[in-house]
Amino acid sequence: MFTRKWPLWSLMFVLLVGITLAGCSSDSDKKADGSGKSADEPLTLTFFNADLTSDVSFDDPVAKEITKRTGVVLDIEHPVGGDEQAIPLMIASGEYPDMIYAKGDIGKLIEAGGVIKLDDLIEEKGDNLKKMYGDQIDRLRNSIDDPSIYTVGTYGVENAYWKTSGTMSIQLDVLRELGYPEIKTVDDYEKALKDYIAKHPEVDGQKTIGLSLLGSDWRWLITVGNPAGFALGLPDDGQWAINDETGEAKYKFMVPEIKEYFKWLNHMNDIGLLDPESFTQTHDTYISKLSSGRVLGIADQDWNFQDADKALKADGKEWRTYAPLPVTLDESYKSQGLKDYGFAGGWGISISSTSEHQEEAFEFLDWMASEEAQILVNWGIEGVNYDVVDGKRVLKDEDKEQRKTDAKYPEKTGVGHYIYPFPQWGNGAVDSTGNPISPDTQDDIIATYTDVEKEVLNEYGMESWIDWFPSTEELGISKHGSASNYTIPNNSDLQTIQQKADDFVEQKITQAILGKPADFDKAWDEIQAKLIEMEIEKANAEMTKITQDTMKLWGTK
Repeated sequence: MFTRKWPLWSLMFVLLVGITLAGCSSDSDKKADGSGKSADEPLTLTFFNADLTSDVSFDDPVAKEITKRTGVVLDIEHPVGGDEQAIPLMIASGEYPDMIYAKGDIGKLIEAGGVIKLDDLIEEKGDNLKKMYGDQIDRLRNSIDDPSIYTVGTYGVENAYWKTSGTMSIQLDVLRELGYPEIKTVDDYEKALKDYIAKHPEVDGQKTIGLSLLGSDWRWLITVGNPAGFALGLPDDGQWAINDETGEAKYKFMVPEIKEYFKWLNHMNDIGLLDPESFTQTHDTYISKLSSGRVLGIADQDWNFQDADKALKADGKEWRTYAPLPVTLDESYKSQGLKDYGFAGGWGISISSTSEHQEEAFEFLDWMASEEAQILVNWGIEGVNYDVVDGKRVLKDEDKEQRKTDAKYPEKTGVGHYIYPFPQWGNGAVDSTGNPISPDTQDDIIATYTDVEKEVLNEYGMESWIDWFPSTEELGISKHGSASNYTIPNNSDLQTIQQKADDFVEQKITQAILGKPADFDKAWDEIQAKLIEMEIEKANAEMTKITQDTMKLWGTK
């Protein structure tokens, strides 16, 4: 299901009132097209965002500025309570909002005829989009069999990698207390946690926790499954391990070496270094626990724990914040934390086939790709959020501070709130004046570091956290993008098998981690046998074909 601001009966009432008022209005109040709509009245476009979990009222300062410049107000809808049936229910009802960000369900909408092809609109009136995507526009195309464009947006075109996310992290105080050790492997990481807890069994009167995960819901893939692949030096291809030269794909949890990471988690649980609530706690409990400062280690994406990070800084607990680490199983593996996937293509915002405002919706999306829009959504409003000093945009001091410590800053100001999943130039782009399109350049990121972070970095002889990761240049650009953004054909064997396999490994790997170490090998063998029984090899073959077709479509193979 998805939220609607108004029930159907109220919309009918409004429509009837509107008709009545239109009949009473004078010709001078009507637009030239005879619609009866005041020239000053904004157009409301409904927009479903599958990635939202809470309401966005679209009345913050940046939203109001967007409306002022475009004449558009967004009525933003989202799934209720993480429900995954919103898109199937739309399809079943035949009722769609004007614009839809469906994520991986875009294939279902295409198959149902719920969204329109954008090729002609891009050619006729998509100047900003054409300029933004340039020679990367083929990455928007749906498939070899249907090379039409149905979506725009979601990911940046020109990306720079000035920070990493998703790898294992450790509290700054652990590094300080242990004399700034090198932590490159899971064994190094384990030793650091163990040694610190031996010195500090409690933090502020509460038991110190070694490593805490969030494996009770879909975030199992974020905090358990993904870090396992990263420890093997695998890029982020979702549940897949892919050969970037050949396009050959293998279900990640069948890569033999990945067993060793989960066996290590089993060992960590056995010796009491793994939070016993790692597979039962809610997100709120997890954030509250991190915010207390007693969790030493995590393996998570920045966006998933940023509220805790900001709470710690606001409470003056900078030493309890986290440093990202390039941790792998052993030093023969290379962390892919700064991997460049190129423009990801894939998912994006589509325009529904039932919308009465298809051209207006497209014009809005094209405007969002303009330089004017990109500066607004990234920096905010000149004179309010930033100033131009000697030709350069500079954030105001208050905004700099709020970005570091106030988790509600984007919500309150709108700054940064409308970058994703709309068309975006990317944090590596510069505008026509030579200014960076994003305030998150390397220098800006370094400027946001706390004094504590700078102290730790100085001890390691570094300026930035990325300095101890293999560089983007060293890792090279992915030829196949990231498989996590691929649109899997609806009702295909691949979709069915992967869903069953994902549900199965989440349950069984969790049980193996929490079981006795003596039983782990047997449990792992049973998992592998069951995956083969599920016809995972058929899924491997289908994902391989999709990957190779994608590379052909993009001209990288």
